Amino acid sequence: MKKTSKIRRAKMLAQGGRCYYCDLPMWEHEAEKVGWPDLWTNEKPKTLQCTAEHLVPRSDGGVDTPENIVAACWFCNTTRHKRKQVRSPQEHRAHVKKRMRKGRWLQASINL
Repeated sequence: MKKTSKIRRAKMLAQGGRCYYCDLPMWEHEAEKVGWPDLWTNEKPKTLQCTAEHLVPRSDGGVDTPENIVAACWFCNTTRHKRKQVRSPQEHRAHVKKRMRKGRWLQASINL
């Protein structure tokens, strides 16, 4: 297992299997989706797949260390990095929580 994969796995376990930004349950391997059939019927399974999220992006000099990596779902991770000006982790987390309160984030599209 690669170093980043080990860190991602440890962070996912430490976070109770929930995304750092949206706090929704994530899966790491295909087999883990079993038992959550209602979550996967209307949405691509990849959206809640666990990823290693670099708090300081590698493109900005961030490194693969436990202090710089958290576990985040694919949707939150990619959404943060699609912007021209990447939000800080704190700004992105606040943005996600605000959108979730309004029902305008990922959970609205998968009927949680």
